Amino acid sequence: MKNIKLTIEYDGTNYSGWQRQKNAMTIQEKLEEAIRKATGKLCETIGASRTDAGVHARGFVCNFFTDSSIPPDNFKMVLNGILPEDIVVIKSEQVDANFHSRYNSTGKKYTYTIITGGNRPAIGRNYMYYFYRKLNFENMKKACKFLIGTHDFSAFKSNGSSVKTSVRTVTEFTVVKEDNFIKFSVVGNGFLYNMVRIMVGTILQVGLEKFEPEYVNVILKSKDRSKAGKPAPARGLCLEKVFY
Repeated sequence: MKNIKLTIEYDGTNYSGWQRQKNAMTIQEKLEEAIRKATGKLCETIGASRTDAGVHARGFVCNFFTDSSIPPDNFKMVLNGILPEDIVVIKSEQVDANFHSRYNSTGKKYTYTIITGGNRPAIGRNYMYYFYRKLNFENMKKACKFLIGTHDFSAFKSNGSSVKTSVRTVTEFTVVKEDNFIKFSVVGNGFLYNMVRIMVGTILQVGLEKFEPEYVNVILKSKDRSKAGKPAPARGLCLEKVFY
């Protein structure tokens, strides 16, 4: 049996996230259907994480085991001939039998994109959050710094998470502004359910001057979800890279 690692890019607009579900279309379901057509056998894929409905990815990683005669690096071409246009295999390769996309991951990088001012965009609307209100960008930059480090991020996770601990390490959380675009970049060893979207939503409250930058630290230490902002919409979030 060969252990095949796939790096994939997908537009999550029409899907209910990565993980297979009974009553909703997901990335995993489409990918496993394509693998079955290519190999003639059902193969369960192991994903690096669970992305929410509407979230996108440029560097999602998964792996599966197969005894197919298809050369590992050819899976990319074969699967791309079967998959819908909004899911693309960027790379396929054989890895060690012990490789596990989720458990071997040492971290992930996400970006979140916002467009402000002007008209609501038609082109690109599925990949950014249109925010028409004026934001205090300097305060937003200051607030981001409080979320870097190893902390209990209980205040920044949605209900429904079954993790054993809410402690995570965020090594990077930055925000930059170019014309009307605001882009967040966050890197960490792992993320809780909706954590990045809640972080962004909270920083937006700072931008609206509803919170002072220092209040983000108060929210963090409180471990109280009700104190943080609402999750920013899923469409602006993209998984850029999984680290190993």
